[in-house]
Amino acid sequence: MAVLQQNLGTGRRKLAIARVFLRPGKGTITVNSRTLEDYFKTESSRALAKQSLIGSEIGDKFDVLCTVMGGGIMGQAGAIRLGVARALIDYNAELRPRLKSLGCLTRDPRAHERKKPGQKGARKKFQFSKR
Repeated sequence: MAVLQQNLGTGRRKLAIARVFLRPGKGTITVNSRTLEDYFKTESSRALAKQSLIGSEIGDKFDVLCTVMGGGIMGQAGAIRLGVARALIDYNAELRPRLKSLGCLTRDPRAHERKKPGQKGARKKFQFSKR
């Protein structure tokens, strides 16, 4: 039985979490059992998800399999970007300086702010009535 060589990377952005598996192949990207074009409808979210592969210049050597949950579309695309970058470093540590200069290895710390008690939202207040 042949052993499947794959590299794993986990990416997070906002409330989205992506598990990314890099496997030797022709360069296809699958997200939650769908193609990248079928899953991400906008070109900007597709470009964000592919940024690590394009920046490393070895993206056509691998098939990328992603499982994503939580968050919105752009959060999931950012999580895939970080997961792919981490998986590429697992494959070849010499890619680290190039990916770091592109900003693909930085976990974006911005997240959803919680709703406060006695207020309408995180920052917005209920309308004030003087009388």
